[in-house]
Amino acid sequence: MQPAPPRAAPAANISPYARELADRLGVDISTVHGTGRGGAIRADDVRAAAEPAQATQPEPPERPAAVQEPDAAARRAQAARLATARLMARSKREIPHYYLSTTIDMSTAMTWLRKRNRELPVHDRLVPAALLLKATALAAHEVGELNGYWIDDQFVPGQAVHLGVAISLRGGGLVTPALHDAVAMDLTTVMARLRDLVTRARTGRLRGSELTDATLTVTNLGDQGVDSVTGVIFPPQVALVGFGKVVERPWAVNGMLGVCPLVTATLSADHRATDGYTGARFLETITRLLRQPEEL
Repeated sequence: MQPAPPRAAPAANISPYARELADRLGVDISTVHGTGRGGAIRADDVRAAAEPAQATQPEPPERPAAVQEPDAAARRAQAARLATARLMARSKREIPHYYLSTTIDMSTAMTWLRKRNRELPVHDRLVPAALLLKATALAAHEVGELNGYWIDDQFVPGQAVHLGVAISLRGGGLVTPALHDAVAMDLTTVMARLRDLVTRARTGRLRGSELTDATLTVTNLGDQGVDSVTGVIFPPQVALVGFGKVVERPWAVNGMLGVCPLVTATLSADHRATDGYTGARFLETITRLLRQPEEL
């Protein structure tokens, strides 16, 4: 039986992302007025509470005229990169990572995908990433020990599977908006939501709720030509799944050697919350689901 979420006072009603942001900005949560539903403290509330303190900081010395100030877009990119750097540094300091990987035969999935796309309008056609995301969501639902957060020295399970999707920004930096309740989506919806998230992430139009409550993150660098990726967990989450590109390689099936489309899936997991046996079950579940794409 999973442990109940910890009861913390006075900041129990706060999202994990807002808690992390408060720690990073040095904001005392007990002084923050929550404006979310039921008085929940959101990331914007934490930022607002931090502004008065930042306003009292001494003005930096005036730069020489020859030094050109970065424009607004460059400043946003720098801030995003700095926030990511701090979060990843904290992750590697505090989280005892373990890593597992497996190679998945995508023959059945790719054959099914080509057939399915012939039945769809061009703008609705699926890419392999949609199958990988949906299989990961279903596996996280089945192996729930990897879907949630490590808070106050215990695992807090996610109430649903909210898949964080790592998206690189054109000016630099990384955001991980969430596909909310991904288990309930069909593949067409997953594809549409994924396109929408990428577009809005790169135009600065993401909603705060999409950035605060991912329960598990997926990073897919296949479109960048990467064979495999071993990621760093986004705290307070307890796992991250990485996928490389689908590539055709020699592969033996039932003693017969042929050329098959393969993808490498890698799991980075928090050893405080799970162990290698649980991680192996999770990767095997993803493999089984991708061999039955009609069930996704």
